[in-house]
Amino acid sequence: MPAPARSFDFFDSSSDTSVPAPDATSGPKGSASAAGVEARRFPELRPGRRAGSAGPPPPAASARFPDAPPVTAESGRGVSPAAAARRAGVSVEGPSETTRRLRPIPAEDPAGKPPAPTPPVPAPSSVTPSVTPSVERPFVSFAQPETYDDSPRPRPVARRRTRPRTAAAAACVVLGLGLIGGAVTGSWLTGGGADGSGSRSTYAAAAELWHSVPVDELFPPTVQGDGAGPGGADRTWTRIAVAPDTGCKDAFDPLLRKALVPVGCLRLLRATYTDATRSHVTTVGLLFTKADAAAMTSLKARFQKEGLGSRTDLMPRPYAAKGTAAEGFGDAQRASWTVSVLTDAPVVVYAVSGFADGRTVTAPQPAADAMKAGATTAPAQAGLGHEAQGLADRVERGLRKTATSATEKPS
Repeated sequence: MPAPARSFDFFDSSSDTSVPAPDATSGPKGSASAAGVEARRFPELRPGRRAGSAGPPPPAASARFPDAPPVTAESGRGVSPAAAARRAGVSVEGPSETTRRLRPIPAEDPAGKPPAPTPPVPAPSSVTPSVTPSVERPFVSFAQPETYDDSPRPRPVARRRTRPRTAAAAACVVLGLGLIGGAVTGSWLTGGGADGSGSRSTYAAAAELWHSVPVDELFPPTVQGDGAGPGGADRTWTRIAVAPDTGCKDAFDPLLRKALVPVGCLRLLRATYTDATRSHVTTVGLLFTKADAAAMTSLKARFQKEGLGSRTDLMPRPYAAKGTAAEGFGDAQRASWTVSVLTDAPVVVYAVSGFADGRTVTAPQPAADAMKAGATTAPAQAGLGHEAQGLADRVERGLRKTATSATEKPS
């Protein structure tokens, strides 16, 4: 008799675990052995139970996998672990988010529109915020700038102040120009020369030196002339005579006296020196005039323009003191001379030199020409041009120094 057919739907015909059906030709022993195996593997086929008897249906095919829900005897349906735990009274913790969010994420608009932007937080101010949570922070604004008048707008104030400031600035400019012009005019009229040298105090002090300063300061007994000789040789002059202060009558040649008339003659001081060898004599003079700085400037310009200082008919006369080396020093013995008109002092400085032995000089030469290199005249060869120019320069320097010292205030 053939074996009954099995209708277990959880077996797959292609599975390796299926047991082959017993052979119909096998013996009783083989049939009993096959039946025992089936009884052990399939309890539902044990004796006393038929295949068609009522019983629980076989589990679903997915029950073989661990993620399938367990099967209960009551319902025979799959129940999730969470549901089973709730039925058993055990609390089950669901998944929770442990990451702390920095700010809430706004929900997206169902229509796809982006969320409305968050309004900006107002800047902190010095006003204390309200302690009531429902009250919004008050709006704070800065006060209007001070205008120091009744109008809150600063622009009208600036307009009202512009005119006084402009007037003050204009007044300062006018006052400054007036002061500068007055200073220039005063300097020109009271002591300043055309070349800007000299001041009124120095000029006025120099005009009084002829009677306020000892003669030894104006004409030192010994004058050192370092590098004043020919070729830069040193010179030393010794004073041998001093003339009494007098007027200008018979002190100059007629033409020179006429040229000096515009500045006048206040006082004339003279002294005669000799060199270290006592072979040359030189008279140096200081003519104090009555003129102001403008007149002295004009006279100097005339001397330079017309060359009055180099004309032999305008030579100054020497002072020949009796009983000295200059006793025979007269007009015929004049060999070289120089005339200098000052502008920072009312003084004309001059010097004239000659031979101490009284020889006559037929061709006198101005000091500027006699000092030139290559000059072959007798005055140039003897160095008389250096004698006159060197001694006049040293006396002029002493005069300026004395006038400056007289204007200095004691400390």
